Amino acid sequence: MSVTQHSPMLQKHSQTDLVSRLKSRKVLGVGVNDADGDFPRSKISQMLGNEFKFSFHEPFGLRYWQLASAITFSAVGILALVFPRMLHGWLFQEDHKRSCLVALRYHGGALLSVSLILWNALYTVEKAIIQWTLLLETCYFMVEFLVALAVRVDHGISSQDTTVVLSVYGIFGILSLFYYVQVGRKPKKI
Repeated sequence: MSVTQHSPMLQKHSQTDLVSRLKSRKVLGVGVNDADGDFPRSKISQMLGNEFKFSFHEPFGLRYWQLASAITFSAVGILALVFPRMLHGWLFQEDHKRSCLVALRYHGGALLSVSLILWNALYTVEKAIIQWTLLLETCYFMVEFLVALAVRVDHGISSQDTTVVLSVYGIFGILSLFYYVQVGRKPKKI
């Protein structure tokens, strides 16, 4: 058997041959429509997953809400740790007890820990992490609302300050729940 060698001018170049390029693109899956209507760039992106499928459309004001939440949790946590008497006087309008101040300092430490999570979630683009932090905020504000309401009912306190505190907890809880639901929605296909 003899091996025939072609001259360099007669060799086939796949880059210049249109049919060969189309076959290669078909094998690689480039330009092939998948089930979601997307066009993956290659079989590798089909196997590894297309990161655009996992990205989400951020609702308007989400990042501002995350920033405001992180600042609020940090500020209240620092106030509760450093100035618990002042914070207790603002919230309850009564004389403070030593045991209450210790509990308020513990609460401040917990709020600072939560604020670290919120600060880190501000810089992420992962949908699951953002959803969990929004759920954390929603649960926190709803529990605080119920605790403040129970204190108001138990002590019979009916002042304008307690109404403002209840309103703030309720509004913040509803806003966090709104963003949680918006982030969890599936985007509409265009």
